[in-house]
Amino acid sequence: MRVLRTKGIWAGAALAGVGLAATPAGAQQAKATLEELSVTSPSPIVPMTASGPGSGPPLGVLPVVTNTFSPVTVVTADQIARDQPRTLGDALSDRPGISASTYAPGAASRPIIRGLDNNRVRIQENGVGIQDVSELGEDHGVPINPLVANRIEVIRGPASLRFGSQAIGGVVSAENNRVPTYIPANGVSGSATTGFSSVDNGRLGAVTVDGGSGNVAVHADGFRTAADSYAIPGGIQRNSANESQGGAVGMSFIGDRGFVGLSYSHYDALYQIPGGEAAESRTRLDPRQDRLLARGEYRPLDGPIAAVRFWLGGSVYRHDETGLGEDGVDGIRATFKNREAEGRIELQHVPVALPFGTLTGALGVQAGRRTLGTAGEAGGLLAPTDSRSNAVYLFEELGLGGGLRLQAAGRIEGDRSTGTATAFPGDYLPVEGEEPLAFGRRRKFAPKSVSFGALQDLPYGFVASLNGSFVERAPTAFELYSRGAHDATETFEIGDANLKKERARTVEASIRRAEGPLRLDATGYYTRYTGFIYKRDTGIRCGDDFASCGNGDELQQIVYSQRNATFYGAEIGAQLDLIPVGNGFAGLDAQYDFVRAQFDDGTFVPRIPPHRLGGGVFVRADGWYARVNLLHAFAHTEIAPIETVTPGFDDLRAEVSYTKPLDPGVYGMSEVTLGLQGRNLLDDRIRNSASFKKDEILLPGRNVRLFLTARF
Repeated sequence: MRVLRTKGIWAGAALAGVGLAATPAGAQQAKATLEELSVTSPSPIVPMTASGPGSGPPLGVLPVVTNTFSPVTVVTADQIARDQPRTLGDALSDRPGISASTYAPGAASRPIIRGLDNNRVRIQENGVGIQDVSELGEDHGVPINPLVANRIEVIRGPASLRFGSQAIGGVVSAENNRVPTYIPANGVSGSATTGFSSVDNGRLGAVTVDGGSGNVAVHADGFRTAADSYAIPGGIQRNSANESQGGAVGMSFIGDRGFVGLSYSHYDALYQIPGGEAAESRTRLDPRQDRLLARGEYRPLDGPIAAVRFWLGGSVYRHDETGLGEDGVDGIRATFKNREAEGRIELQHVPVALPFGTLTGALGVQAGRRTLGTAGEAGGLLAPTDSRSNAVYLFEELGLGGGLRLQAAGRIEGDRSTGTATAFPGDYLPVEGEEPLAFGRRRKFAPKSVSFGALQDLPYGFVASLNGSFVERAPTAFELYSRGAHDATETFEIGDANLKKERARTVEASIRRAEGPLRLDATGYYTRYTGFIYKRDTGIRCGDDFASCGNGDELQQIVYSQRNATFYGAEIGAQLDLIPVGNGFAGLDAQYDFVRAQFDDGTFVPRIPPHRLGGGVFVRADGWYARVNLLHAFAHTEIAPIETVTPGFDDLRAEVSYTKPLDPGVYGMSEVTLGLQGRNLLDDRIRNSASFKKDEILLPGRNVRLFLTARF
């Protein structure tokens, strides 16, 4: 066999923190260039421009990633600037296969991938977990503002193994330059965006700046958003106002063979919880997070190791839940605190020439620790817990020639969760004169996961892939040890300290095409779960303590339970250029997605997104972009016991924008984009079948938004 090395300059940054770019070939900073490796990383490559991360494909073109074994959804910088989402759920909810929890629209809305959310969807920033408590309750917001992201990526399938078993459903990654990985060609670059939305009097602004010289690169960003309670058909959704602000600073040293950098970021917000008792008591949350993130890369001149990369992050998070108590006095009712640290190091070996192909890959080690606690009225929900995890993983890819590539991946974890277990009666009803026994408990798990995939280039630019995986997931601390009231979500949650590992066996097939007049991204999948962990509504209603269960009426009693389940579905996105217009095209786009999720007895898994079908027309030419699109959600009738049917809806959208290139020497800017976008133009009554509060709240009504973005 032969060890291969190739010379060159990086032209891209590997997706999800797999590889870090220096400057592109057009930028003349010799010290910032790194040797290119002829390796296909577990994630795709995203284009760069001479001034930093590029916006991917041309404006309005469907971004399709074809060099990954599993489908990857990409939201580009241009799309973020046009949509101006305030949460990751807002940014992704209309993408095929992805929806959102929308518990507090515009403030607390986590992505849902193929019907999976919370503990099965990892959210990260620049390769490190976001380290919040958003997976503990749907009312908890994610401390990421998409406005300062260069792109947002959703990774499914084998590539998610590198991030942990809690990514069994996928990974949502916000990528930005907070730890600088390049020096702008002109010494400084950046962007500024602002906008106004009519449905909630929403105001926002965000600025990012990158700069540097010699070997030093620096970054700074900041954002602020504010919105009143939003309008719905026929009125106002009470108690739905929100605001957020934050920013980051970072600095890196970039040398001939690598870089190392550090960033500090701060996030704080204040938002209200609409619907039901939360609105009556004027419930509001104020998440705050301080976060440190370090990244680095070194590429030896020779030897078996092509690159060494590391990611290290830690944060302190807290939020208070404030509202009116039973005495009518406004005050802090509950507090959630989270301290967390995570580190990961990867060794990428040099490509190895075998008689039948070229082998590339990486070996990684990951470790993390998390302490989580609650206080106030939520103090009974979860006593302090301590969770630790250590893992080793391996990715190998074999290129066989003829456009055929094979990939195998494996991961072994050691998870430990320490907390206070509670022995509740089997019927989850109190026994007069007896309190459930509480005692210290430590659970240890060793999840093991493997995946295999094949990727084949086809004629006319099509690429087909087939993947199979077996993934185990350890139950989380709050699935094991929850034991009390969570007023903001109006639930009384009961964990099960005897839960076993969750196992998923998945087969997935895709066909994709990224270039030419037809762009296509289509995937079908089938997953068989053994011991699927879910929140089961017992039908019992509780007050603020267990003694009230069966007699209370405020809170749904939710028990973490396990059953075997089957998920299958499909997601399709397509775009076709039809008629040449100026230097661009007029064309059609379309999308469809569905997920069907059932337990073995034929009943349905709760809170699953509906079937959705959409399509429209677009024009992009001479700096102009215009689009009209209708997304129809069918009525969701495949409901779990105690759930209610969710009516279908129609979301009519329209947009027009113009991008003008400018002379930076004259205007101080390289381009400016001005546009107008409309959402839910039919003012339809939209309810989210995946939301705990879908019977209590409507999503925003007709909205028109003006946006402006300048780049320099």
